Amino acid sequence: MSKRILAVDDSRTMREMLRHSLTSAGFEVTLAEDGADGLEKLHECDPDVVITDINMPVMDGFEFIENVRELPELNRVPILVLSTESHPEKKRRAQQAGATGWIVKPFDPEKLVAAVNRVAS
Repeated sequence: MSKRILAVDDSRTMREMLRHSLTSAGFEVTLAEDGADGLEKLHECDPDVVITDINMPVMDGFEFIENVRELPELNRVPILVLSTESHPEKKRRAQQAGATGWIVKPFDPEKLVAAVNRVAS
């Protein structure tokens, strides 16, 4: 059975790149355009791994991660941050919110797939 991934990013281009990279590797992918949309889709797709951007309208990645970690049924799901941000303070804040790992955009599809496989249970 393939792993289910929820990818949250406000960029349509980035969402499509994520969909292509992850489905090509055999994952089932659900896309969301911001943190609020991501929270709505969490229960639909029951993800094995969540990938989220940080800088998004409506609800940013930090708030999204905090909300996911408050859900008992999903608080152990790995969350990878995929962001253009690389400042150590942003990484620390994401880790404190509950992020599992950090990948800087633009991403290498093979490295993204390897990271997802590494954290997927």
